[in-house]
Amino acid sequence: MPLHVPPAPAPALRSVLAALGSPTAVRAARTPALRSAQGPLTPELPLPVHVLDRITPSARTPHSRLAGWRFLISDAGSAVAAADTMLTPDGWAFSHFFEGPYIASTQRALRQAEALTMDVEARLLSVPELYMLTLWLRRDLTADPASGELDPADLLVPLAPAPPGICAHRPHRVSELLPVMTMRLAPAPLLSQPV
Repeated sequence: MPLHVPPAPAPALRSVLAALGSPTAVRAARTPALRSAQGPLTPELPLPVHVLDRITPSARTPHSRLAGWRFLISDAGSAVAAADTMLTPDGWAFSHFFEGPYIASTQRALRQAEALTMDVEARLLSVPELYMLTLWLRRDLTADPASGELDPADLLVPLAPAPPGICAHRPHRVSELLPVMTMRLAPAPLLSQPV
């Protein structure tokens, strides 16, 4: 079944293209791969980036917020970096370039998703409390990319490096992974009372 990638907002794409066309922005980026690229750099596979700000053990379905769009940056057909955009009061704007293990891990997870037997839409879900990034495979193809409600039947594929105790690149239903993520959070330390 095909993997669906939602179209990015045009201003987000334009901001990345403008940054790629700016020698100053590319040289200033802390990404050696961008500075040493020989061919034209192309933004591909735009993915909405959602943030799950708080993980709590409850029966309620968790809700995330749209924080930006991420584009994989390709040089001669191979992803070498990524570009993030963010929503500002003036609209979508380029944020920064970066590279690292999440680039290859995202590509691997997308290839895994393409092999699934169900139609899904690709998104990224960041879980700052666990320093964790997942590929979020949403079952509802009609949902607005900005909507952030996780369906218990949606799939999450933790990207490498994943937190201890969570296996990278193993698809989990939201209903299965959320309890594991909740257990990974350390409880708040108890304040001792003076005697």
